[in-house]
Amino acid sequence: MKYIYLIILFTGLFFRGLCQDVQVSSPDGRLVVHIAIEDGRLYYQAVLDRQVMLEKSPLGLKGEAVDLASNLRLVDKQFNKVDLTYEEPKIKRRHVHYEANEVICQLESKANQRLNVIFRVSNNDIAFRYHVPQVGEQSNLLIREEVSGFRFPSIATTFLTPQAPPMSGWMKTKPSYEEEYTVDQPMGVPSKYGLGYTFPALFRIADRGWVLVSETGVNALYCGSKLNEGGKDGLYQIAFPEPGENNGIGLAHPALSLPGYTPWRTLTIGSSLKPIVETTIPFDVVEPQYKASKDYVFGRATWSWLEWQDGSINFEDQKKFVDLSAAMGYEFILVDNWWDTRIGRDKIEELVRYGKDKGVGICLWYNSNGYWNDAPQTPKNKMNTAVERKKEMAWMQHIGIKGIKVDFFGGDKQETLKLYEDILSDANDYGLTVIFHGCTLPRGWERMYPNFVGSEAVLASENLIFTQHANDTEAFHATLHPFIRNTVASMDFGPVLLNKRHNRTNDGGTERKTTETFQLATAILFQTPVQNFGLTPNNLQEMPKHVIDFMKEVPTTWDETMFIDGYPGRYVVLARRHGTRWYIAGINAEEKEIVVPVTLSMLPDNTWEVYRDTKDRTPQYDVVRPKKNKQIALTIQPGGGIIITGR
Repeated sequence: MKYIYLIILFTGLFFRGLCQDVQVSSPDGRLVVHIAIEDGRLYYQAVLDRQVMLEKSPLGLKGEAVDLASNLRLVDKQFNKVDLTYEEPKIKRRHVHYEANEVICQLESKANQRLNVIFRVSNNDIAFRYHVPQVGEQSNLLIREEVSGFRFPSIATTFLTPQAPPMSGWMKTKPSYEEEYTVDQPMGVPSKYGLGYTFPALFRIADRGWVLVSETGVNALYCGSKLNEGGKDGLYQIAFPEPGENNGIGLAHPALSLPGYTPWRTLTIGSSLKPIVETTIPFDVVEPQYKASKDYVFGRATWSWLEWQDGSINFEDQKKFVDLSAAMGYEFILVDNWWDTRIGRDKIEELVRYGKDKGVGICLWYNSNGYWNDAPQTPKNKMNTAVERKKEMAWMQHIGIKGIKVDFFGGDKQETLKLYEDILSDANDYGLTVIFHGCTLPRGWERMYPNFVGSEAVLASENLIFTQHANDTEAFHATLHPFIRNTVASMDFGPVLLNKRHNRTNDGGTERKTTETFQLATAILFQTPVQNFGLTPNNLQEMPKHVIDFMKEVPTTWDETMFIDGYPGRYVVLARRHGTRWYIAGINAEEKEIVVPVTLSMLPDNTWEVYRDTKDRTPQYDVVRPKKNKQIALTIQPGGGIIITGR
């Protein structure tokens, strides 16, 4: 302990000993960022509770004939307090109070080029970005390199997912953020494809705590970024998209109109996983891009394609899923690919009328593609150009379509980010919500775009139908998402597959290895404001009553989220509140039964409803009276789950 303290003291003295040193702390004083210039280069360091969580890490930009990373001097600094309250129903916490201390460092190079670096430090969160002023006549900047980096102590281990090669995967649709994770891996191990890692990225700093790295505020004015390969020295730096993404369309490097801002780079830092799971930093530092054209409705949907696949894209099967949604009290159904040719537009209009009579709205799938993938599914060439997109959306508005799901993007270039934003903006004009699949990670979009629902950007439930491997590792991956992917953005996973076998007749195909209670728990653990559940009509007869009753009542929007216990890839227990009702959900990826002692003080004093598995993996439902201290030992079977709820 003395040795660690001496390291921290030495590092602090090093930074304070430099001639140009800036320090900014969180409101509670526990998280401190040191910013300093050494030999003309800018660096920063993050310390939590006197423990170094991020070592001296580089900052700066390099562009065409513009070097904003070396020969810098500090011209001025400005300190501000940020105190913001906002409401966002689509994220893990509806009402947010964001407080941070901000510093703006004004820098100048020897060539009189200028750069402003903005840091905001809140309790457990850091966000930083660059502002490039216009100097002289030059009004644009092609950025060749963003020097920004994250240098972790040598004791750190990683929880990362690799960037996929461009134009790879099924019908050349990657990258689509659908790769598997490696967990607790030493730094410096090459990624699977040698192209770095996608956001978000989680690091464990041994017993000091955790750091989650991501970005937010990305729109048509920049590209989506990633982390480079990193090295054994612990340094991971910002990297731009690969030139071959989207079949080569557009530049891989972003360009700024001056004056201009880069997106925010974010770090959530905690001595435990609680700040990681509960962070709202992706939304705290962004602003709405436009006003909602209507009051959008979120909720539950059924989705025939997941279990019944392409054969279900016909009028009669879609009516069956309208009936299923109506029986469950759900708001929507999602009609997937090929509907334009296998059902037809006239029949879609009839389906909308049929759904309206039963209180069920219709959402439609679209292919994003122009020439950047080979996916054959239709409708095609309806979302990639403004003229066709607006015609299509006007038709959808006229017949009463509620939302769209757009698939197969395959890239993070600025040109592609512009397409995402154009689809969202046009859809808002026509009163449509938007889900993206085969796509990039959302970066603050829930707050930026009022009609944005969520994105896939994960190895999602369709893979349970495609491969047995996905079923064999389902619990492992499910216990990662609340700590990594789903903590920074809504995740359209498509959870709760109650068929024991993944085919239409529940008697063939791949085999589910997790329990029914596990599946129910994912409806709570996986957060997105519209859940496209994997239920099928036969579940109404084949499942116990308490299973179906739970799925009739489970909400999709949350007023509060609390981390209770867990470890990425092993198990997780979360609490979420909707209105006055709390839901505690846990799942277990271990090969043995686990017992998690918890105190559930948020639950009522009278009775609790408990959903669990018996040792033979049978789903069980009980109503119990809690102890006065509200302590309980949660017993979770391997590949199983537990839910406790009360109001």
